[in-house]
Amino acid sequence: MIRSALQKLLQWKNAPDRKPLLLQGARQVGKTWLMKEFGRLHFSRTAYIHFDNNKRMQEIFSGDYDIARLLTAFQIEAGCTITPQDTLIVFDEVQEAPNAINSLKYFCEEAPEYPIIAAGSLLGISLHKDSSFPVGKVNFLDLYPLSFMEFLRASDNERLADLAESGDWPMITSFKSKFIELLRLYYYVGGMPEAVMTFLLHNDLKKVRDVQRELLRSYNRDFSKHAPKDAVPRIQLIWNSIPSQLARENRKFIYGALRTGARAREFEAAMGWLLGAGLIHNVFRAAKPAFPLSAYRTDAFKTYMLDVGLLGAKSGLNAKTILEGNAVFQEFKGALTEQYVQQQLRAECGISPFYWTHVGGGAEVDFLCQSEDSIIPLEVKAEENLQSKSLGVYGRIFHPPFSVRTSMADYRISSRILGGQQSTMVNLPLYAISQILRECGNTP
Repeated sequence: MIRSALQKLLQWKNAPDRKPLLLQGARQVGKTWLMKEFGRLHFSRTAYIHFDNNKRMQEIFSGDYDIARLLTAFQIEAGCTITPQDTLIVFDEVQEAPNAINSLKYFCEEAPEYPIIAAGSLLGISLHKDSSFPVGKVNFLDLYPLSFMEFLRASDNERLADLAESGDWPMITSFKSKFIELLRLYYYVGGMPEAVMTFLLHNDLKKVRDVQRELLRSYNRDFSKHAPKDAVPRIQLIWNSIPSQLARENRKFIYGALRTGARAREFEAAMGWLLGAGLIHNVFRAAKPAFPLSAYRTDAFKTYMLDVGLLGAKSGLNAKTILEGNAVFQEFKGALTEQYVQQQLRAECGISPFYWTHVGGGAEVDFLCQSEDSIIPLEVKAEENLQSKSLGVYGRIFHPPFSVRTSMADYRISSRILGGQQSTMVNLPLYAISQILRECGNTP
């Protein structure tokens, strides 16, 4: 399995100003495999230190942060010699040893020649507990479930992935039936590594669903094991409500839908825990499309799960419904497609999107994507619908240089004059949404 994050790790390894790296991501997205595979491919040795239930190594950091002493301990624990530059040091489940996180500051300042990657299942909610954090002394990398492009490469469709990224739209269109077939399959399998590997090994969608259900059960166990006890019931309410929240035409998250009289302040800690664990992503409404979008963030948001396959499993959708379509599935199909798109925007493009609604109502742009020099409005269609009422309203108000509609329809591009300047409308096939920045003049 080839992950695009391997290339990002190689760039980190070769950077002249490299710092220790914190690898963040939800449990079971492949962090341990990625670190070990990176060490195997690009270093002579990997000194792998696992902190879960490892009191010996946890206690090593209870004293000082003398680099020579720590390196001696790492060599004994990992059973290998650690030499500068050619040995990768890996801290896994590092949240179990908070002082180990703080030690990264000293490796950054006193021994930058030793490459270190630290990761943990719940690192996002553990970084600031009971210990100082090495602000400015670490690099960060987020790891997500496999994107659609990674899924294509993993499933022996590397040539199709290369074609999707080539920009050769006539050729891409010639193979659209194959792309669409595989995209619907990805909607079902998703990008969780274990689910993908189960599909590749057995070609059995029932076994894939069994894996997904077990992952969902393991996340529920994490709530009880790791979250504050008084927050667990609220965490479960939010987590279990996501499919129904997305099923509505207006997908804005409504606290009142959790239980009668529910208020946001009651659920802030629970929502924060799920976000910190990487299990959900919130897409906030921007009051207007201006730089930076974060400055115009409002309190309204939509909540998505970390993976489209897990959303399907949690919603109880069967393979036939997703792969072939079903009349009663039409409304939720939009939610599943939005889940897919926002997942690709994060994993492939590094975009944390927002959305926009017209103050007077009647128009909503599903996502706003901030690139280097523009705000790109993106409207999502589940099938081949080329109507763009909301983009039309948005265009008349804000005159964007680029607008994007993504659907199952073929690639096409058109231009018109808005506010005295040219505005380009791109219809980007859903299976090539990873190319949004390139198509809008911002090469990723």
